[in-house]
Amino acid sequence: MWLRESLNAAGNGAMWNTINNILFQDITAEGASGAIGLFYIIGQMFIRALQLVIVPMVFTSIALAIGTISDTRTLGRISFKTLCWFLLCSFFALALAAAVGLWLFEAGLFTTSVGSLQASAGASGANPLNVILNIVPSNIATAFSNNTAVLAVVFIAVAVGLCITALGEDRCMTLTKLFIEVNNVCVVFLNFVVTKVGPLAIFVLLTRTFATYGIEYLRPAAIYMLTTVVLLLVYLVFGYALIVRLGTRLDPIPFVKKIAKVALFGFSTSSSAAALPLNMETTSRELGVDESVASFVLPLGMTVNMNGTAIMQVVATLFVAGCGGYDVTPLSLLVIMVLALIASAGTPAAPGAGAIILFTILSGVGMTNDSALMAYSLILAINRPIEMLCTALNVVGDSCTCLYVAKSEGLLDEKVYGASLHELAAPARAETA
Repeated sequence: MWLRESLNAAGNGAMWNTINNILFQDITAEGASGAIGLFYIIGQMFIRALQLVIVPMVFTSIALAIGTISDTRTLGRISFKTLCWFLLCSFFALALAAAVGLWLFEAGLFTTSVGSLQASAGASGANPLNVILNIVPSNIATAFSNNTAVLAVVFIAVAVGLCITALGEDRCMTLTKLFIEVNNVCVVFLNFVVTKVGPLAIFVLLTRTFATYGIEYLRPAAIYMLTTVVLLLVYLVFGYALIVRLGTRLDPIPFVKKIAKVALFGFSTSSSAAALPLNMETTSRELGVDESVASFVLPLGMTVNMNGTAIMQVVATLFVAGCGGYDVTPLSLLVIMVLALIASAGTPAAPGAGAIILFTILSGVGMTNDSALMAYSLILAINRPIEMLCTALNVVGDSCTCLYVAKSEGLLDEKVYGASLHELAAPARAETA
């Protein structure tokens, strides 16, 4: 940006045009047939590599998750209570994010002059109810060949998951194993792209953004980051404590004290899967939850209960809408919330996956113009600490659900729950001695 302004001010516009054609020019634009656009090519290849795994990752994750959560024959009431509590916690998280995010959006804090110039490109003019109609695809090949048909992919995944459950594990063992292996391949590919290629690609994307549009995106990006961090901290510290109090009638202080190390571990690893063993031990041994409940709820929550990710994705979508010049109506906000709930449930328990799956929401609501993609690239660049905090919320939410289910089923040892960490450690020291 500084170089562009300096050269143009000194009357060297031709030199800047040459630099722009070599590094930053969109080579797909009209009249850019002779441009090289090195930074544009690298950035687009990175984004396309991320988009490449969206459909198979969302499909296999949700199909496998539905196959697990539909197993009500073995756990009956526990399955039903677990799912209802997951949905309730997610609803509160989404409502909080939507209310604050919409207020900031309406106040113009996510808006840039770049986005306002492209508002006409973002508005499709189509009836928003078409989103509902397009949930059920008429052609499975079309659904899988288009990243914007994410709701159709979700519908197919849910249908396949339910059918697998109805047929039974023995009759679908090969298909289930295939889905697991495809999902594992997607996660490995995603981790490679993000960790090995990501730093260079994000540097290129940011450099091109500032060279092309200046610092227009910095203010709304800072507001997005600050808002999301504050919302996540509020829900982590106060939201779950209030839910525990109202849902179980227990004092939330022991829960907050004992689960803090799990939240810290989830924050440091940014992976719900990595935090699962510690969460299992803390929930069963220190919070008094019966192991039969913890062994069911926690692995399931690791897959489908992503409250932190849902908060981030709602605020991020409103941020992209403001930068891209899109209008957000109550109906479209509802669609965004539903998509965030579904997309967060289909997010793998791996570092950085939440920001990648965010693209499914943007595609689902049609936010794909150039300004929207620029804002999305900014999210990829600054989202690492937010993703870490999201993971902390996700793992604490799983334990919170365990507490409610165990309490309602009479499988919670309230003496263990109320005991201090020092009191719990005394018997272990005595056995060791």
